[in-house]
Amino acid sequence: MQARRRRQLVVLGAVAACVLVGVIEAKRFGVGSSTASEDATQAERIPYAAVASVKRETISNSLSIAGQFSPYQNVELHAKVAGYIKNIYVDIGDRVHTGQVLAVLEIPELVAQVDEAKAEVHHAEEEIHQAQSEVLRAQADNVALHANAVRLVSTDKTQPGLIAQQELDDATAKDRASQAREDAAKSSLAAAKQQLAVAQADQQHYAALSNYAKIVAPYDGVVTWRFSDTGSLVQAGTSNTSGLPVVTVAQSDLLRLRIPVPESLAAKVRIGDSADVHVQATGEHFTGKVTRFTDALDPSTRTMQVEIDVPNPNYHLQPGMYADVQLSADSRPNTLAVPVEAIRRGDNKTSVLVLDADNRVQSREVQLGVESSDNVEILAGLTEGERVIVGNLGSYQPGELVRPKAGVFDAGPASKGTE
Repeated sequence: MQARRRRQLVVLGAVAACVLVGVIEAKRFGVGSSTASEDATQAERIPYAAVASVKRETISNSLSIAGQFSPYQNVELHAKVAGYIKNIYVDIGDRVHTGQVLAVLEIPELVAQVDEAKAEVHHAEEEIHQAQSEVLRAQADNVALHANAVRLVSTDKTQPGLIAQQELDDATAKDRASQAREDAAKSSLAAAKQQLAVAQADQQHYAALSNYAKIVAPYDGVVTWRFSDTGSLVQAGTSNTSGLPVVTVAQSDLLRLRIPVPESLAAKVRIGDSADVHVQATGEHFTGKVTRFTDALDPSTRTMQVEIDVPNPNYHLQPGMYADVQLSADSRPNTLAVPVEAIRRGDNKTSVLVLDADNRVQSREVQLGVESSDNVEILAGLTEGERVIVGNLGSYQPGELVRPKAGVFDAGPASKGTE
């Protein structure tokens, strides 16, 4: 009996010991779980903040605008002289080369004028030959008469009274008359030479006009319109007439992409500025550069004409096509930049929210430079690699602890994200 009671007491003691140990362990584990839960709750109270690193980027003002392709050169070819179309060798769409004959005119009266000018030249040349002969004859007569006069005068000096005074006067007069005839002959020769020059100028004039009977291509291009047919009468293309041209030729192997840049960006455009071009009709996408601009605004549209030269060797682009152009102007390479969403603009200052090493918010004043649609240049106030808060800036206070979400925003426009 006593042995049984002793065994019961041992069992009860063992059970009590197990219960005590369990209670102690339960309390220990219960305290640890409460601490982790409190820490997690406290961490969840720290707000997230989208951040971006200050990086070196190329900043430029950009403009998206529609442009139109135009021929590099486009000319209406008129006839220099009036006449009938004898032959026309091209039609619309034909590709032509420099110097190629496109049409030939028939001008009968011009042929007669050319022949007349040639005859005038021959007549003037004959007049010159005749005048030269007269000069030679006058010179020979003058030599003989002058020698006779000199001889008589010399004899009279050595033997006074031997020669009558009348004979001396006649010899002297004939000498002077022969000299005058020689001078007149030389003047006639000079006049004949001048007449020849006039006749040759007329001949060259009509010969040049006769060359205009051929309409030739001034450059490699495409015939975009034909206004005349065989037998048509065409008027001379002068400022006093309103005659139609024979054909129109456009140089299309090189095109001008013309862009109307608004006044707000016109002063910042420079030759060589990059432009991203997307051709709607063909789906092509390429990069071009500003080749030239007018440097003046159109008063009616307040835009400046900007041109980009676009090679078109295969004629796959056609004048009149439209293209979407993303023009970058006032480019600043290798500059510190942050997203525009990181900038806080006040009445008297501009600032950003910077995270320190402990992820606490600091307000810092900055100086801005060039601003694009995505990024802004930082001239002073930040260094490369620092982190700035992007977006929802009014939700954070200086000294506040935040949890950064790096990579949500980037200074580069291509990698811009969302909050």
